[in-house]
Amino acid sequence: MAMEDKHNLKDNKELQPLLVFGPPIIFPIFEAQNSHKYRFLKAFSSQVPLHQFLTEQKVDPSSIQAILCNPSQKVSADAIRFLPSLRIIVTTSVGTDHIDLVECSRHSIQVACAAGDHAGDVADMAVGLLLDVVCKISAADRHVRKRGPSMPLNVVFGYKLKGKRVGIIGLGKIGIAVAERLEAFGCRMMYNSRNEKAFVSYPFYSNVVELAGDSDVLVVCCALNEETRHIVNREVMLALGKDGFIVNVGRGALIDENELVQCLMKGEIGGAGLDVFENEPIVPTHLFSLDNVVLSPHASSLTSDGLHESCKLAAEALQVFFPSN
Repeated sequence: MAMEDKHNLKDNKELQPLLVFGPPIIFPIFEAQNSHKYRFLKAFSSQVPLHQFLTEQKVDPSSIQAILCNPSQKVSADAIRFLPSLRIIVTTSVGTDHIDLVECSRHSIQVACAAGDHAGDVADMAVGLLLDVVCKISAADRHVRKRGPSMPLNVVFGYKLKGKRVGIIGLGKIGIAVAERLEAFGCRMMYNSRNEKAFVSYPFYSNVVELAGDSDVLVVCCALNEETRHIVNREVMLALGKDGFIVNVGRGALIDENELVQCLMKGEIGGAGLDVFENEPIVPTHLFSLDNVVLSPHASSLTSDGLHESCKLAAEALQVFFPSN
């Protein structure tokens, strides 16, 4: 082995090991900015179990104190128990449903969110998806691309957004940002949330079925947990009706996806704008041919500015635990 290679190997071993699951979208940027601080253990690139991967990397599990991750790969209880010195898990997502929080609490492991404040970005995407599916923008685009000079204008016309009754499921920071934007379009807002908001003048509905029955649009942006899993089920969709639209920028499992596909195919709801899916990255293929559906690859918070902000937050969170880096 050349002297330079030996020197690089020695330096690499002296770097603080950082286990990476996912990988996060920010990882290429984060790795380039922090390659002098961490030895990146790219578990996401391996198909073998974690213990075998670390053995192949010649890494002692007890040397790992930090994980960088995102929702595309779970941090399970087994993984946490296998790393006795684990002190912090940094996730680049707002949600933490991919991390076993009970096991983290049991071992006093801190979970830090490096997603940044992307409420505005996600709200922009929600409004964009709604405009697209209501006004048939993507459907019209596909028609124009296929249409020849002699073909008739045979496109399904869209609807006005003004005056639509919009029910927001989850009136947190994202829900509030969505409401503020849609008020400018002349929409009438109402909401369902875990608790009624004293500072909000929009009508509150404790029952999602009743909210759907009084809405033309449902925007889903609440957190995913056992209480909210499939909060939009078939009963909710039928209450929304054949002229109603659903936009989901929360988590895929907030909607019963199988029922959603059936309702869309049968015309039991008017359309859907979906940034998230129940079994990501798998998207139901039946959706691809539907002109009343607009799809996005879980990209609502992925702006260039947002990625750099997340990199900075992730670096700062790790710096607290490894101040010498």
